[in-house]
Amino acid sequence: MTNEIKFWYLRDHKLFWVLNNEQLKQLCVIPGYKKAKKGEIIYFSDSEEARIFFLKKGNIKIVEVDESGNECIKEIIQKGDLFGELSLDTSTPSNEYAEVLTDEVVICSFLLKNFEQIMQKYPELAYSYLKIVGFKFKRLKNNYSNLVFKDARSRLIHFLKEWATKEGKAEGNKVVIPNYLTQQDIAHIICTSRQTATQLLKEFETNGLLKYERKEIVILDIHQLK
Repeated sequence: MTNEIKFWYLRDHKLFWVLNNEQLKQLCVIPGYKKAKKGEIIYFSDSEEARIFFLKKGNIKIVEVDESGNECIKEIIQKGDLFGELSLDTSTPSNEYAEVLTDEVVICSFLLKNFEQIMQKYPELAYSYLKIVGFKFKRLKNNYSNLVFKDARSRLIHFLKEWATKEGKAEGNKVVIPNYLTQQDIAHIICTSRQTATQLLKEFETNGLLKYERKEIVILDIHQLK
């Protein structure tokens, strides 16, 4: 990959908007770039080399594994999102991994030690990073609150509406969402059984709220999904 392509990959991300072109050109030799296919595992939290990742293309799921071996999808990562050792603290153990959901993803990553040096050199970049990560953690906190205080039906509606906002294509009140999740994935995201998630989706279809297909989900009227 040429430095010119690397430059535009970085320039395209909102984190680096605070840097001028010359500063950004100096960073082009530092990050690594990788392409991965659907189903590949591209990150383990217990890896020897801690990294900060930036997703340039595609979608990824972050899966958290508890002490009993149960898995829960912690977050769906979309283009422009950050993941990895975002707290910049490797002393607190965690048990999660990242798996590719779409046909192909493109990832940019920095070794944590290199990224920390960059932020020390450019304080304005550090401030931009804190704002982005702070917003991300706030969103995750809200998601956990939904899991605690809402029932499975309400959690599914909240997830579908959030997904529609992020990736859906609106056609009036109708919204078409490209579907790269299995029903098991959706069940993991809203912390319920696959059977419950399937029953709820069928209920929504029967009531004329949506059409669920392997390649897409069509919410027929976003205002009626409640």
